[in-house]
Amino acid sequence: MSRNRSPRGGGRIASRHARREDGPTQRQLRVGEMLRHALAQILSRSDIRDPELDGVSITITQVKPSPDMRYATVYCAPLGGRNTGPVIAALNRHKGFLRGEMGHMISTKFTPDLRFVEDQSFAEAEKIENLLKSPQVQRDLAHSDETDESDE
Repeated sequence: MSRNRSPRGGGRIASRHARREDGPTQRQLRVGEMLRHALAQILSRSDIRDPELDGVSITITQVKPSPDMRYATVYCAPLGGRNTGPVIAALNRHKGFLRGEMGHMISTKFTPDLRFVEDQSFAEAEKIENLLKSPQVQRDLAHSDETDESDE
């Protein structure tokens, strides 16, 4: 009787190269933060000559590199949240220049290709804040407090 044996380690359930579904790896987080700092430095120097970016302060909130570190999604928003569309489009037009500048500042095997997208987290936070301040929610909260006091 022969056994079916795998040539590589037998009964391993998952390999170390298996795709993880529970979020970014520690390395992705570390590289993303390094890229975020480099981009913030480059944008603060304002070397880009574009009328859409003149006098605009840009907040880089997060950079998410792909698992192979060849691509990175940059979540950003102009300070004040105005003209977001044109600013994001201008950043995407100049992503080659930004990538080149980043290549001089970081020490990774590859400088990732950048993709700029609008960070929606500020808008979502404002939406939730407005919902919590709405009269209906305030009424429900007041009703909940009265119910809790009558239970005691």
